[in-house]
Amino acid sequence: MTSPAPPGAPIRVLIADDQDMVRTGFRFFLDAQPDITVVAEAADGEEAVALARGTRPDVCLLDIRMPKLDGLEATRLLAGPGVADPMRVVVVTTFDLDEYVYGALRGGACGFLLKDSGPTLLAEAVRAAAAGDSLVSPSVTVRLLRHVTQPPRQAAAPRPASPAGKPTEPLTDRELDVVRLVALGHTNAEIAAGLYVSLSTVKTHLSSVQLKLDARNRVEIAAWAWQHGYAQPRG
Repeated sequence: MTSPAPPGAPIRVLIADDQDMVRTGFRFFLDAQPDITVVAEAADGEEAVALARGTRPDVCLLDIRMPKLDGLEATRLLAGPGVADPMRVVVVTTFDLDEYVYGALRGGACGFLLKDSGPTLLAEAVRAAAAGDSLVSPSVTVRLLRHVTQPPRQAAAPRPASPAGKPTEPLTDRELDVVRLVALGHTNAEIAAGLYVSLSTVKTHLSSVQLKLDARNRVEIAAWAWQHGYAQPRG
C-alpha cells in the first residue's frame, strides 16, 4: 500500500475524468486546500493507470465511465487483489448503481462518492483515503449496508462481499465499540475522539478485528456489524 504522506507534506492527488469541466472543478477546489495538491490529470482510464504508476500519488480520484478503460478496471489494476503495491483509490461518479458500488469496492477502492456529494465531502474522502480510512457517500452507505444484511433470497444483485462470518475468537468489548462506530460511518480519527483513545490504538483494534473476522476492509467489518446487531447507536 502506498505510504501515507509525511506529516506536513500535502496529499498528492491524481484526478481522472473524461470531462474537462469536472477535472477543472476538482483541481480548483482541491488545490485550494492547504493540505492537498493535484499532481496529475487524466482524461481516460489508460492514461490514469499510466500516470498513477509513474507519479505514485497518495490518492487517485477515478470516474467510472471513461474511454479506453473504465474506472472499475483502472481501480482493479491500481488497487485490486494481487497488486504488489496497491494505491488508494476513491471512485467519484454521477452513477450510484449498486453494481458500480460493488465493483469499485471489490476492485480495491477505499471510497465511493457521488459527484453531487459536494466539495467538502470530496476533500474529506481524499483525507480519509490518505490516512488509511475509507469514506463512502452516506446515501450509498445506507443502501449498501441494507443490501448486504438482508436475507439472500431478497437480494436483487450480487453482494460486494459476504459479510465476515463467525469470529475466530471473540471480539473484546472495546473492539465491539470500534466496530459499532465503523458501521456508523465514523473515521479512525472520529472513533479515537469518541472513545478517548489514541489513533494508533484504534488502528490496532481494527487490525485485530480484521484478523478475527477475516475481513478484507472496513466495509466488510461494517456489514458484519449490521448483520449481527452491533451497528445501533448507543442511547
